[in-house]
Amino acid sequence: MPPLRTALLQSSGRPGSTAANLQVLDDAAARAAAAGARLLICPEMFLTGYAIGDEVARLAEPADGPAAEAVAATARRHGLAVLYGYPERDGERVFNSAQLIAADGSRPANYRKTHLFGTFERERFTPGERAVVQADLDGVRLGIMICYDVEFPENVRAHALAGTDLLAVPTAQMRPFEFVAESVVPVRAFENQMYVAYVNRTGPEGPFDFVGLSCLAGPDGTARARAGRGEELVVGDVDPALLAASRAANPYLDDRRPALYASLHDDPLTR
Repeated sequence: MPPLRTALLQSSGRPGSTAANLQVLDDAAARAAAAGARLLICPEMFLTGYAIGDEVARLAEPADGPAAEAVAATARRHGLAVLYGYPERDGERVFNSAQLIAADGSRPANYRKTHLFGTFERERFTPGERAVVQADLDGVRLGIMICYDVEFPENVRAHALAGTDLLAVPTAQMRPFEFVAESVVPVRAFENQMYVAYVNRTGPEGPFDFVGLSCLAGPDGTARARAGRGEELVVGDVDPALLAASRAANPYLDDRRPALYASLHDDPLTR
C-alpha cells in the first residue's frame, strides 16, 4: 500500500470572512495536489476564524451547508480529500467541528470537539459527545480530534484501541503552550503507535497569538514534517509499512494490562 501523502495548511486565513477562507483553501488545495498530496488538513475553525467573538453564531452553518458544498467542489476540482475546521450549527446549538470531505465530494466524517478550552469556547459552543470518529481514506484509518482534545491521553488511547492509523488534529494553539506542538504531540504519536497530524493557526488574532509549529509526527516519535511560525504548507507521508514495522517493534497496545487501570473509569471527582 503506497504512503498517503498529507498536506498541512498552517494559516489563519482572514478571520470573519468565510468567502476569503474558502479561496485560501482552494489555493492551498491546488498546491497540495501539485505536490502529490491526497489529503489536505486545515486548522481549527479555519472557515470563519477562531477569535471572532459572537460572530461564531452568525457564521455557523450545518454540516451540509453552503460552505461544505464549496469545500466539496474544491475537493473534486483538485482530486484530494479535505479536512477543515468550522462552527457547525445544529438547531440552536453550535459545535466546534471538523469535517472530512472526500475527493469525490462526499462527507464521510464530521467530528465535534469534546473538550472545550477556556471560557471563550465554553460560552459559545456545545461540547461533542462522541470521542472516536473515523473514516477510511486510501487504506488508512483516519481519526479526527480538535486541538485541546489531543492533550488528554485517554482520548488518544481510545483512538489507538479503535485502530486509528492517522490522527488528524485541526488546532488553534496559542502562546505560551508551544511545548504541546513541540513535545506532547510527538509523544502521543509514539505512545499510541500512530501518525498525528497537528495543524495550527498562526500569528495574532484577537487576544491570542497562535504559535504555528504544525507537524506530522510519526510512530517513532519524530516530526516527519514540521512548519515554522508563519503561513506555510508542509507535506509529509503517512507510510503504512513504516507504521506496521513500528507497531511490531513497540507493542504497547498488546502489553497493556487494562485491569490495573480500572480506576481511570471511576473518576473520584464525580462521586
